[in-house]
Amino acid sequence: QVQVVESGGGLVQAGGSLRLSCTASGLTFDDYHMGWFRQAPGKEREGVSCINWRGSSTYYADSVKGRFTISRDNAKNTLYLQMNSLKVEDTAMYYCAAARTFHYALGCEQPNYWGQGTQVTVSS
Repeated sequence: QVQVVESGGGLVQAGGSLRLSCTASGLTFDDYHMGWFRQAPGKEREGVSCINWRGSSTYYADSVKGRFTISRDNAKNTLYLQMNSLKVEDTAMYYCAAARTFHYALGCEQPNYWGQGTQVTVSS
C-alpha cells in the first residue's frame, strides 16, 4: 500500500520561511519523479515544483521561482520544499505527489499518488 505523507506546514508571517517534507512508502521512491502542488480556497490546484527521479532536473512555477527550492533524498524516500520569502498569496494546501512523467516546462504530469496535504498559511 502506497502512502505519501506531508509535514512541515504551518502559520508564518510574510517574508518568513517554511520547509515542507514528504515521505513516501510502499513504492520504489527513485522510480518516480516527485512534485509539490497547491490549492488555495476557490482556486484550481496548481503545480508548484517538480524534481526528476535522480534530482538532476527541476521545474518551478513562475510564481515561486527564486523563492522555493525543491530537493529529494532517495536514501530516505523523502522530498523537500524549502520556501523562502513567503507571500500571502502562497497560502494554500500543499500536496506532495509521485509521478511517472516529468516535463521540463510543465513539471510532474498526471501523478499516480497523492498525499493528504499540509496547510501553509502566510499572514500579512
